[in-house]
Amino acid sequence: MVTELANEKSAYSSALRDLMKVSGEPSWLRELRGSSFDQFERVGFPGVEQEEWKYTNVALIKRTNFTPVVNSNGTALSKRNGLAPFIYDETRDSTFVFVNGIFRDDLSSCNGLSGVVALDLNDALQISEYERVIRASLERNADGDNNGFELLNTALFAGGLFVKIPRGVNLSTPIQLQFVSEPVKGESPAAAFPRVLIVGEENSAATIIESYRATAEGVYLTNAIVDIVLDEGARFQHYKVQRESAGASHIATTRADLGPKASYDTTTINFGAALSRHDIHVTMDHEGASCSVDGLYMVEGSQHTDTHSVIDHRQPHCTSRQLYKGILDGKSRAVFNGKVFVRHGAQQTDAQQTNKNLLLSSEAQIDTKPQLEIYADDVKCTHGAAVGQLEPDELFYLESRGINPALAKNMLTYGFAGEVIEKIQIESIRRELDEAVLNRLHSDLTIDV
Repeated sequence: MVTELANEKSAYSSALRDLMKVSGEPSWLRELRGSSFDQFERVGFPGVEQEEWKYTNVALIKRTNFTPVVNSNGTALSKRNGLAPFIYDETRDSTFVFVNGIFRDDLSSCNGLSGVVALDLNDALQISEYERVIRASLERNADGDNNGFELLNTALFAGGLFVKIPRGVNLSTPIQLQFVSEPVKGESPAAAFPRVLIVGEENSAATIIESYRATAEGVYLTNAIVDIVLDEGARFQHYKVQRESAGASHIATTRADLGPKASYDTTTINFGAALSRHDIHVTMDHEGASCSVDGLYMVEGSQHTDTHSVIDHRQPHCTSRQLYKGILDGKSRAVFNGKVFVRHGAQQTDAQQTNKNLLLSSEAQIDTKPQLEIYADDVKCTHGAAVGQLEPDELFYLESRGINPALAKNMLTYGFAGEVIEKIQIESIRRELDEAVLNRLHSDLTIDV
């Protein structure tokens, strides 16, 4: 039941009422939407008085009169006018497109994904086999310590996507989830609530590319949740490329549950948005699971980016690796908070966590806090953080060999980012990131002798 205290003029409560009218939704989902919105109204958006948000102020999001997008009406995007630049060469026949957070089957292409199940969430809910999986995912954290953004997504998501990689299927073609933001005529800034559930069955393998772009500069909010569930022996590569509009706010949650001997490798690239926050939670509740959680954030001007990761070792013989690098210029600010939990009984855990940051200006700031919380005694765990500037000796070395100072600085900065970019196995993404990094550095690395 939606609380009677809801502000009748609230765009969020109005959007919830519209969603409650959607035919075909099961009663449990309507109840979940209502209870999530009730809880959102009680807790609100997170504030700086909360430990997890003390360095990231979302007051501007609170103040902005966003209009939630609950249907695809009012958008003009088509395959002919705007999609092509956003789709990678490797995924021309395997791209699922979202416009303002809503899955668009008419703009998507799955010709290269034989055997893969890919359905609008509303359609998947009509099939009992899939409904059970979706319900378990949506309700998994219903009673947990969700923040206001996660609660609002659960209440207001519309037109999400369900993807299942069947048992034993090894996809050679990457899957791209392309999230496109587009201004809606006559509306206040849009708020989009993408929701995706991806299931990898036993011994399946796939590569997922999650990318965010906008057709035009502007102010809008993306509030996304992507859930990944891997069964025994499943192996997934997951890339996230966030290049939102310079005026946008991007809040995202990624949750991965790993089965026995499952492997999850993810790399997140954050370049865009005025304010971005990425919460990533990896749960290893079965023996032999492993994950690699890497990322690169590169911000300038007054941009703010925040990464909070939780890698939860619940069972013995699990392995995790984490490497995040940040490049900050201008008056930008970054936050990194990485937590590794090793639960009671999770013996033979092997966990490594590193965060390195390069400050290119005296006004840039980084708040970094890698954490280990260990309740087992037979483990191998390390963590560390570093913050610094370019080494004068390295700059002098390059300059003494005829390289001008600006180019020398750019070469060293590019080299710092390269350690993460080199991990990416999709050539189109690597080219895009090479270009993006070099454009940020205002250089083509041409050496004049």
